Amino acid sequence: MAADNTSSVTEFILAGLTNQPGLQLPLFFLFLGFYMVTVVGNLGLMTLIGLNSHLHTPMYFFLFNLSFIDFSYSSTIIPKMLMSFVSKKNIISYTGCMTQLFFFCFFVVCECFILSAMAYDRYVAICKPLLYTVTMSPQVCLFLLLGVYGMGLLAALAHTSNILFLTFCADNLVNHYMCDILPLLELSCNSSYMNLLVVFTFVGFGIGVCIVTIFLSYGFILSSIFHISSTEGRSKAFRTCSSHIMTVCLFFGSGTFGYLKPPSAVPLDQGKVCSLFYTIVMPMLNPLIYSLRNKDVKLAMKKTLGRISFS
Repeated sequence: MAADNTSSVTEFILAGLTNQPGLQLPLFFLFLGFYMVTVVGNLGLMTLIGLNSHLHTPMYFFLFNLSFIDFSYSSTIIPKMLMSFVSKKNIISYTGCMTQLFFFCFFVVCECFILSAMAYDRYVAICKPLLYTVTMSPQVCLFLLLGVYGMGLLAALAHTSNILFLTFCADNLVNHYMCDILPLLELSCNSSYMNLLVVFTFVGFGIGVCIVTIFLSYGFILSSIFHISSTEGRSKAFRTCSSHIMTVCLFFGSGTFGYLKPPSAVPLDQGKVCSLFYTIVMPMLNPLIYSLRNKDVKLAMKKTLGRISFS
């Protein structure tokens, strides 16, 4: 780190989740367990979808990409976070910090838009079942996926560029377990209202577009469900969407609370706890939610395990 107050730092120290010595080792094993479940769950779900042809549908195409995104951005954060529990100083270089920030922003925004694409897919499947194969053709699915990753790339470039133009002086202790936007803005010695405006604009636009798309989709879905005459058909439609609604509420609820309030309104320690939900808990829960509540995935798991046992 440079010694004078006018030059930028060359490395940061991540404060981690807590500085209480008695909690370090239990938290290390807790989050290591979370990460192992996340890796096995998401890679397992991707493998099941890839190996079973009856899961090669638009719904599972998007679910495959959701698992890939969850696996990727938990891997961007958790391994470095685990270091803070077992080392006195969890040091990350300036380049490493900006790289982590870029990939975190990329994957978390991709998650927002993949959930929107999944909501649109469920809307077409339930509200326009006769047109489903035409409306959700492979070309349309690919176009939606390119939009998902395109929006992720645009947001990641905007947020990372916003931070790259800042100057970091003598203080290099980031009050977080990762290189996140708001802690870095607070640490900078020349951040301004405009920097915060960029954050709120991009986050507000991203979350706003996704929530509007999801709410409209599920509004039309609920309207269609109430017009289904048979109880069995209504129950099946609710069952199809319940897991997605659960995921959306948890993910967007924690994300909105963490980013769309001024930093002064949410202390960074509370922000750290809030960010655990969308950075660590949700990537772990998603494969469990979609597999344990999904008959097709359970059937694919039985078939795959049966083939392994037979071979």
